Amino acid sequence: MCTKYPVVLVHGWSGFSTILGYPYYFGVKEALEKKGADVYTASLSGVNTDDVRGEQLWDFIQDVKRKSGKDKVNLIGHSQGALDCRYVAAVYPHSVASVTSVDGANHGSESADALRAAYEPGSCKEGFVALAVNAFEKAIAFLSGHPFEPEDFIASLNSLTTEGVQAFNEKYPQGLPEVWGGEGPEVVNGIYYYSWSGIIKDGICEQGLNELDPLHLWMKHGAKTFVNEVDQNDGLVGRYSSHLGKVICSDYSMDHLDAINQLAGIRTNTVNVIDLYTDHLDFLRSKGV
Repeated sequence: MCTKYPVVLVHGWSGFSTILGYPYYFGVKEALEKKGADVYTASLSGVNTDDVRGEQLWDFIQDVKRKSGKDKVNLIGHSQGALDCRYVAAVYPHSVASVTSVDGANHGSESADALRAAYEPGSCKEGFVALAVNAFEKAIAFLSGHPFEPEDFIASLNSLTTEGVQAFNEKYPQGLPEVWGGEGPEVVNGIYYYSWSGIIKDGICEQGLNELDPLHLWMKHGAKTFVNEVDQNDGLVGRYSSHLGKVICSDYSMDHLDAINQLAGIRTNTVNVIDLYTDHLDFLRSKGV
C-alpha cells in the first residue's frame, strides 16, 4: 500500500527531468516506485518566473491526472520547484493533496541577491550573460526532450531574489510561517504543507567523499555570498529561508544539490538522502494522501 495520490517530482532552477536518461532526482524516482508509489517527473523551463513555470506544472499535472485516474497529486519540489508547487496549490487547490518543499527558496535566495547585484539592469554585461545562459538552457531543454520551453534568465533571477520572492509570497502566502525561523500551518485549504532542507557542515569526517564532489565545491563557494544566514545555508538557500508548513528538519548535513542526491549519489557520511524521500512517502501515506 502506498500514497493515495501520485507523486510529482518538480525540479529547481536550471533543472530538468532527465538529460539523455540521467535524472535530476538521482535514484529518487526508482526508490519511491520500489515502495509502490506512482511517480512522475515534471519538466519545466530551466530558467523562468514562478508563474510561468507554475502554469507549465499545472499542464503537467492535468496530464498526470488523466494517466493515473486520480483527481489530486502530491507535489515534491526542490529549490525553485517548491515555489512552482506552491503556485499550483494556491491557484488550483482542488488538484493538490500535499506540497513538500525540499531546500526550497521560500523566502528568496541570498545567492540570487548577490548575482542580481553583480549585473546592472539593462547593461551590456547583463545582456551578454542572459544570452549565454538562455542558450545553455535551450541546449539542456533539447537534450531533455523538451526543446520548446521558453527560457528567461533575467526574469528567473529577479523572481528568486529576496525581493522577488517577497512579492510572490504576498500573492501566495499559503503555508508560510508568521515568525521568521518558525513553522507555518500544516494544513491550508485541505492541502498539507511540509519542508525539509540542509546546511553545509564542514569536516572530512562529516563530508567524506562529498568533499571531492565538484558540485559540493560549487555550493561551498555559493555559501560565501551569504550575509544574513552565514553558516546556516546549503550554498544557495538559507536554512530559515526554506521553512514552509510543518518543518521536518532544516539542518540536515547536505548542500543544495545533495538534497537531490547529486552528484550521482555522492553525499555526506551522516545523511542518506534516499531515505529522506522514502520516509516522507510513508509519512504522507499516514496522512491519507
